[in-house]
Formats: sequence, structure tokens, C-alpha cells
Amino acid sequence: MFIDEAEVTIQGGDGGDGKVAFFINKKGPCGGNGGKGGDIYFFTSSNVGDLKKFVQLSVIKAENGRSGGANRRFGTNGKDLYLPVPINTSIIDNETDKEIILTDKLSSVLICRGGNGGLGNEAFKTSTNRTPRTASAGQKGKEKKISLVLRLIADFGLIGLPNAGKSSLLNKLTNANVKTADYPFTTLEPNLGVFNNRVLADIPGLINGASTGKGLGIKFLKHIEKVSLLLHCISVESTDVEKDYNTVIEEISKYNQNILLKKTVILLTKTDLISQAVMKEKTKILKKLNSIILPVSIHNRSSLEQLKKILNAI
Repeated sequence: MFIDEAEVTIQGGDGGDGKVAFFINKKGPCGGNGGKGGDIYFFTSSNVGDLKKFVQLSVIKAENGRSGGANRRFGTNGKDLYLPVPINTSIIDNETDKEIILTDKLSSVLICRGGNGGLGNEAFKTSTNRTPRTASAGQKGKEKKISLVLRLIADFGLIGLPNAGKSSLLNKLTNANVKTADYPFTTLEPNLGVFNNRVLADIPGLINGASTGKGLGIKFLKHIEKVSLLLHCISVESTDVEKDYNTVIEEISKYNQNILLKKTVILLTKTDLISQAVMKEKTKILKKLNSIILPVSIHNRSSLEQLKKILNAI
């Protein structure tokens, strides 16, 4: 299952305690300092496709520093922890709402610091206290509750009601091999395909009321916030293509109106199922809603070539 959001608690490693110790054959303290706790970094990796591993973990903690030892031995520092996430992952501090987006390959960021090590009793030696019997404890590592949000990097986004032919088009254009069937919600998660080195995303179908939690599509709209072109699929099988169009537009508007500012092409899909007269009638209706209408069928090579020309021109 594709996971694009997760919440997790992260903790830097605790610092090691300082040591109280004295030289055996001579006076004076010799307790060493504790080691620093490990820090937590996040970095991008092309080997990670989603955020599944973070759903399976409630708390992630870096290694603690070791305590100091006798004879001025310092405790070793805890190892820093590096956590891989997909490119274009947002890391949000749930307390401050501060957000960091990892957009570059192999970029990394420090998110949670480990605690400093405590001081051994040698550090407390003064001119008036030559044999201190005091050492300090290591500091606790910082703790943060964070949200991780993955936004897929796509150039084109396929949107529309369930069973509008989005997945079939994705398969035809990109050889993505996405499951298709003649019933709603065959697509349960976003699917990606590559067309001429650019990414095409198939977003699960929106339905009326999606913004209030119905259906599946609204939770995936974040993945098309940065696309350069929207392909709005409307099936010729619809009895009211204008209503289908407005249903999707209204739900997107409730989520993020800026998405509607993107260049959009309406694809009237499955045109092999109707006559030319019906296709022209439905195309005329859709012309009132958008200036670019393209009737298309996965069984019509000419219409697919027209679509490819549009994608290549972006």
C-alpha cells in the first residue's frame, strides 16, 4: 500500500553522564566527560518510494552518548541517525508548524539534536575545591513530533471522476501497467508513468463530497499541486458531462484553488463507444467550460498522437 503521509516522534540521543573518579596513587579527580547524544538527519533517497516505514514506527531515537570513565576517559558520542525519505518530502514540526521541504537529490537536513554529555568531576576542580565529588548528568536529547508529507513530482496530472479512463490512458501513454476495470475506485492510490522523460500522475477518482472525506481522491490532490498541465478526463458514457466537470472542479476548489489556475485540457475519453454525432454534441457542451477539448480513445491511434503532441509542447 502506498503511504504518502505519516506522523512520528523523533528523539535525539541522550548525552552520557560525567564520571566521578580519582587517581589511585595520587590526589585529584580524573572523571571524564560523557559523550554527546546522536543527532537525527533526514535525507532524500531515490531508493525510497513512500513513507511506509514511518507508519510502522511510533518513536525513532538516535543512539545515546556513553558515560565518561576514570583516568580522564571521555565517553564516546552516540552515532547520528540518517533517515531516508523520497524526494519532495515535507517535514513539518507539529508544535511550531515550521516546514522544510527536501526537493533535491541527496539533500539532507538536521531535524533533531542530541543532548550534550555531562561533565566529569575533573571539570569541577577549583583552587578551593581540589577533590570535587560532583559530576553532571548528560542532557536529554531533543524530542519532536513531526508530520511527513510526500508530494509526488509529476509534470502532468490526470484527474476526473472514477471510471473516467485515466488509468487506461496512463497505461497507453507510458506502459505503466496499472490495473483497470469497469467499476469505480479501481485505482486506490496515485500511479506514475514516464512519458518522454516526464512524469504523468494518475490521481484516484474524485466524487461529490470528496472534500468532506468521501471517496478517495481528495487526499491525493497534493500530488498535482506542482504539475504544469492538468488532463481532465470525462467519459463519453456520462449522461451529463457538464455536471461531471463541475463536480471535480468544485472539489479541487475546496482543496486548493491555485490548482485551478493551471493549464487544463479536457479529454473526452472512450470515444470509440459512441457515434460521431454524439461525440460532437458532448464536445460542444464542454467547449463552454474549457477552450481545449480533445476527444480521445485508447483504441484510436490518431487521437493518442494528438494528445502526445500536446504533452510534448508543454
